[in-house]
Amino acid sequence: MDVKRFEEFKVGDEAVYSKTIEAADVELFARLSGDVYPVHLDETYARGTRFGRRVAHGMLTASLLSTANARLLQLPGGVSVEQMLRFLRPVFLGDTITARSTVIEILPQSRRLRCRTTCTNQHGEVVITGEALEQKDDDA
Repeated sequence: MDVKRFEEFKVGDEAVYSKTIEAADVELFARLSGDVYPVHLDETYARGTRFGRRVAHGMLTASLLSTANARLLQLPGGVSVEQMLRFLRPVFLGDTITARSTVIEILPQSRRLRCRTTCTNQHGEVVITGEALEQKDDDA
Protein backbone atom coordinates (compact mmCIF):
# COMPACT_ATOMS: atom_id res chain seq x y z
CA MET A 1 0.00 0.00 0.00
CA ASP A 2 1.09 3.54 -0.68
CA VAL A 3 1.35 6.29 1.92
CA LYS A 4 -1.38 8.92 1.64
CA ARG A 5 -2.00 11.68 4.18
CA PHE A 6 -5.45 13.07 4.90
CA GLU A 7 -4.59 16.39 3.24
CA GLU A 8 -3.86 14.60 -0.05
CA PHE A 9 -7.42 13.28 -0.52
CA LYS A 10 -9.79 14.91 -2.98
CA VAL A 11 -13.39 14.32 -3.96
CA GLY A 12 -13.47 11.61 -6.64
CA ASP A 13 -10.59 9.54 -5.24
CA GLU A 14 -11.55 5.88 -5.31
CA ALA A 15 -10.38 2.34 -4.76
CA VAL A 16 -11.73 -0.99 -6.00
CA TYR A 17 -11.48 -4.66 -5.11
CA SER A 18 -12.85 -7.56 -7.20
CA LYS A 19 -13.51 -11.16 -6.20
CA THR A 20 -15.37 -14.12 -7.68
CA ILE A 21 -17.70 -15.57 -5.03
CA GLU A 22 -17.23 -19.33 -4.82
CA ALA A 23 -19.04 -22.06 -2.90
CA ALA A 24 -16.09 -22.35 -0.48
CA ASP A 25 -16.39 -18.63 0.35
CA VAL A 26 -20.09 -19.01 1.18
CA GLU A 27 -19.46 -22.14 3.27
CA LEU A 28 -16.61 -20.50 5.22
CA PHE A 29 -18.70 -17.38 5.81
CA ALA A 30 -21.58 -19.54 7.08
CA ARG A 31 -19.24 -21.19 9.59
CA LEU A 32 -17.71 -17.90 10.63
CA SER A 33 -20.97 -15.97 10.98
CA GLY A 34 -23.25 -18.81 12.10
CA ASP A 35 -25.70 -17.93 9.30
CA VAL A 36 -26.49 -21.39 7.93
CA TYR A 37 -29.78 -20.47 6.28
CA PRO A 38 -30.35 -23.09 3.57
CA VAL A 39 -30.70 -20.62 0.66
CA HIS A 40 -26.94 -20.13 1.02
CA LEU A 41 -25.91 -23.77 1.52
CA ASP A 42 -28.52 -26.18 0.15
CA GLU A 43 -28.95 -26.24 -3.64
CA THR A 44 -32.18 -28.28 -3.47
CA TYR A 45 -33.76 -25.86 -1.01
CA ALA A 46 -32.52 -22.83 -2.99
CA ARG A 47 -34.10 -24.13 -6.24
CA GLY A 48 -37.51 -23.79 -4.56
CA THR A 49 -36.96 -20.12 -3.65
CA ARG A 50 -37.54 -17.02 -5.75
CA PHE A 51 -33.80 -17.03 -6.53
CA GLY A 52 -33.87 -20.52 -8.08
CA ARG A 53 -30.34 -21.30 -6.89
CA ARG A 54 -27.94 -20.67 -4.02
CA VAL A 55 -27.13 -17.07 -3.16
CA ALA A 56 -24.22 -15.58 -1.25
CA HIS A 57 -24.84 -13.96 2.10
CA GLY A 58 -25.49 -10.25 1.73
CA MET A 59 -22.96 -9.48 4.43
CA LEU A 60 -20.32 -11.62 2.71
CA THR A 61 -20.72 -9.49 -0.38
CA ALA A 62 -20.77 -6.28 1.69
CA SER A 63 -17.55 -7.32 3.44
CA LEU A 64 -15.70 -6.73 0.16
CA LEU A 65 -16.31 -3.03 0.78
CA SER A 66 -13.97 -3.28 3.78
CA THR A 67 -11.11 -4.08 1.40
CA ALA A 68 -12.04 -1.25 -0.98
CA ASN A 69 -12.21 1.18 1.96
CA ALA A 70 -8.81 0.04 3.27
CA ARG A 71 -7.27 0.43 -0.18
CA LEU A 72 -8.71 3.93 -0.36
CA LEU A 73 -7.30 4.95 3.04
CA GLN A 74 -3.85 3.48 2.30
CA LEU A 75 -1.14 3.93 4.94
CA PRO A 76 -0.80 5.00 7.69
CA GLY A 77 -4.44 3.96 7.65
CA GLY A 78 -7.63 4.67 9.46
CA VAL A 79 -10.85 3.01 10.45
CA SER A 80 -14.41 2.72 9.22
CA VAL A 81 -16.82 4.41 11.60
CA GLU A 82 -20.08 3.98 9.69
CA GLN A 83 -21.40 1.92 6.77
CA MET A 84 -24.94 2.15 5.41
CA LEU A 85 -26.01 -0.61 3.01
CA ARG A 86 -28.91 -1.22 0.66
CA PHE A 87 -29.13 -4.69 -0.89
CA LEU A 88 -30.54 -4.43 -4.42
CA ARG A 89 -29.91 -7.78 -6.13
CA PRO A 90 -28.84 -11.29 -5.16
CA VAL A 91 -25.28 -12.47 -5.64
CA PHE A 92 -24.98 -16.00 -7.01
CA LEU A 93 -22.11 -18.43 -6.71
CA GLY A 94 -19.69 -17.70 -9.54
CA ASP A 95 -20.53 -13.98 -9.71
CA THR A 96 -17.55 -11.65 -9.83
CA ILE A 97 -18.18 -8.69 -7.57
CA THR A 98 -16.35 -5.38 -7.76
CA ALA A 99 -16.47 -3.32 -4.58
CA ARG A 100 -15.82 0.40 -5.07
CA SER A 101 -15.35 3.19 -2.52
CA THR A 102 -15.37 6.77 -3.86
CA VAL A 103 -14.77 9.93 -1.82
CA ILE A 104 -17.80 12.22 -2.10
CA GLU A 105 -17.07 14.62 0.78
CA ILE A 106 -14.05 15.58 2.86
CA LEU A 107 -14.68 16.61 6.48
CA PRO A 108 -11.40 18.25 7.59
CA GLN A 109 -12.39 19.10 11.19
CA SER A 110 -13.01 15.44 12.03
CA ARG A 111 -10.44 14.05 9.53
CA ARG A 112 -13.18 11.94 7.96
CA LEU A 113 -14.07 11.00 4.41
CA ARG A 114 -17.65 10.35 3.32
CA CYS A 115 -17.63 7.73 0.57
CA ARG A 116 -20.15 6.27 -1.87
CA THR A 117 -19.80 2.51 -1.73
CA THR A 118 -21.06 0.05 -4.32
CA CYS A 119 -20.77 -3.61 -5.20
CA THR A 120 -21.36 -4.42 -8.87
CA ASN A 121 -21.57 -7.83 -10.54
CA GLN A 122 -19.89 -8.90 -13.78
CA HIS A 123 -22.95 -7.72 -15.74
CA GLY A 124 -22.53 -4.16 -14.47
CA GLU A 125 -25.57 -4.46 -12.19
CA VAL A 126 -25.30 -2.78 -8.79
CA VAL A 127 -26.04 -5.41 -6.12
CA ILE A 128 -25.28 -3.24 -3.07
CA THR A 129 -25.18 0.52 -2.69
CA GLY A 130 -24.37 2.54 0.35
CA GLU A 131 -22.33 5.18 2.04
CA ALA A 132 -19.36 4.95 4.40
CA LEU A 133 -17.68 7.30 6.81
CA GLU A 134 -13.94 6.72 7.12
CA GLN A 135 -11.72 8.18 9.83
CA LYS A 136 -8.22 8.85 8.48
CA ASP A 137 -5.55 8.47 11.16
CA ASP A 138 -2.13 9.61 9.99
CA ASP A 139 -0.60 8.43 13.28
CA ALA A 140 -1.60 4.76 12.90
